[in-house]
Amino acid sequence: MSREADVAREVAALGGLARAELAARWMKAFGAPAASDVPPALMRKALAWEIQAKAFGGHAPKTLRALKAAAEGRPAASSPANRPGMRLVREWNGVVHEVEALQDGWRWRGETWSSLSAIAKAITGAKWSGPRFFGLAGRR
Repeated sequence: MSREADVAREVAALGGLARAELAARWMKAFGAPAASDVPPALMRKALAWEIQAKAFGGHAPKTLRALKAAAEGRPAASSPANRPGMRLVREWNGVVHEVEALQDGWRWRGETWSSLSAIAKAITGAKWSGPRFFGLAGRR
């Protein structure tokens, strides 16, 4: 049987478990007892996510860092690409394009855009990674 089928079967089995059985699985999965006020439906969802994460991989490292920062009450580390006021300049086909980072997007040619990738596509007519197009990919 495939791993996908095994995982699907294991997740489906959670639906038939009583709270005590869910609590035992919770303890095994997370190494700590579930709080007494956690409803069984939420326990099933958390356990299902854990089963799938173990089988197929969990959150990306960047997401884990952001979650840890939030749990510790501090802001997630920002990358240079999202500092308001920062300007990115790229020449494309003889035309210089300047983009300004805003708190919640990017300004290019007087318009606000939600992503660098959308701007890169508007400039080139092709699908691009915005950070890569503007030379930010791989930077720390």
